[in-house]
Amino acid sequence: MPEPVGHLLLLLHAHLPFIRHPEDEHFIEEGWLVEALTETYIPILTRLEHLLRDGVRTRLTMTWSPPLCEMLADPLLMERYRKRVGRLLELAEQEVPAKSGSPFGAAAAMYRDHLKWCLECVSRWNGNLLGWVKSLMERGALEPITCTATHGFLPLMLTHEARRAQVRVACANYRKHFGRDPRGIWLAECGYVPGFEELLRECNLRYFFVETHGLYYGDPRPRFGCFAPVYTPCGVAAFARDPESSRSVWSAECGYPGDPLYREYYRDLGYDGEYGCIRNFLHPDGVRRNLGLKYHRVTGKVQLHEKAPYEPSPAFARAMEHGADFVRNRISQATKVGELIGKPPVIVAPYDAELFGHWWYEGPQFVESVLRSCDTSWGNSLRPVSGSEYLAENSIHQVVTPAASSWGDAGYNGVWLNPTNDWVYRHLHEAEARMVDVARRHPDAQGLTKRALDQLARELLLMQSSDWAFIMTMNTTVAYATRRTRDHINRFTGLYTMIMAGQIDENALNQISWRDTIFPEIDYRVYR
Repeated sequence: MPEPVGHLLLLLHAHLPFIRHPEDEHFIEEGWLVEALTETYIPILTRLEHLLRDGVRTRLTMTWSPPLCEMLADPLLMERYRKRVGRLLELAEQEVPAKSGSPFGAAAAMYRDHLKWCLECVSRWNGNLLGWVKSLMERGALEPITCTATHGFLPLMLTHEARRAQVRVACANYRKHFGRDPRGIWLAECGYVPGFEELLRECNLRYFFVETHGLYYGDPRPRFGCFAPVYTPCGVAAFARDPESSRSVWSAECGYPGDPLYREYYRDLGYDGEYGCIRNFLHPDGVRRNLGLKYHRVTGKVQLHEKAPYEPSPAFARAMEHGADFVRNRISQATKVGELIGKPPVIVAPYDAELFGHWWYEGPQFVESVLRSCDTSWGNSLRPVSGSEYLAENSIHQVVTPAASSWGDAGYNGVWLNPTNDWVYRHLHEAEARMVDVARRHPDAQGLTKRALDQLARELLLMQSSDWAFIMTMNTTVAYATRRTRDHINRFTGLYTMIMAGQIDENALNQISWRDTIFPEIDYRVYR
């Protein structure tokens, strides 16, 4: 087999914060999981199945973050998913005859068929789609990797023990869901500071990812730039993001998702539909919100009310064209880079998974097209690989210590530490110190005390989620992010007070455990 001109490491980062509210079956933010499953995860897994069916050599790396895994394996949340999608299917079935003969007819039929398929997939995998992920992993098409336990942003944590716990809890959770140790990890927000790789080595992780400048400013400077992994001094490999491949997807000016044929995200039946027809399908409060049935296309730079009707077939055909174009451009890029560095480069293309499907509805088709185009005769010179596969085949690399970095705006920590969210850190840091201290005071707790200490660890991990600080910065659902942060701080403080006093209120502990069920396998001694 001839040597390829380059390797493509396509990575999708699938993550959602842990949102589970057993007290309210209509909780609005639980809809984030419904949207991501319906529009992103199920479509991507379906397209990987298509590729395997057709004998296409398929390699896709995906982060499945521990909070996301816990939600996908949660019977309560998956039953709620069935109910919500079932209700949406009722609406879609009403829409088909209502839109028949109009420019919106094809889109209405598409939504009906897709929602049926989503419910079939959930049933096929007995309510836990991680079984599907594991099946694709075993067939070699998908390499699932892990992430810090609650997407905690390591550079802003106070103690070594807290950072270590984020990694160890994540690896234990991965073993529970996938039956093996993870080979790679996505550090939340690509947040890296020299020395973090030691935490990864302790857990036998083989590789992680850094932002481009994290490698460019490494010590010593990388000989091959971002086009080859490096070994950190302890032997864990670091891959760096290629900015050119990212620009073609992320850029608002020249990125593929802005094509006029693609579905317009900001026109939705929840706002466009006659209120009397959609009222029963909205949240019980009756407020208009997105329902996920969108009938207009991007069109161009026109007002929202001027958007043209969405036509699925031309849009998905365009996604196939764009996938092929992406591969052609990567082959051209790899050829030029290879001539400069003297060997086939690795082009690392990481994206948030939810971009594909949720924000860019045709995105999963684009992913399929990229992998399919790599398998054609003209594109066979670009070889998709996973991180572990590439390292197994190419074992000699430069030793470099990457520089402190993240993939957030401006490249460092400002997204997660600024005047909108800086108030949280005095509480997070105090909780870290208390957790380490109380774990050492109780080296071998049993019974109710151990239950309380385990829950204390869960509350700390949940308050450390980088999602809350990010939401505060982006000024989206700030009230919810603030509430969640304060709730976990308050629950942590209450449990800590009871433990230190040696007087644990079992009823209070039961209530907290009923709400925050993440990581039932956790052992508080991970903080010792």
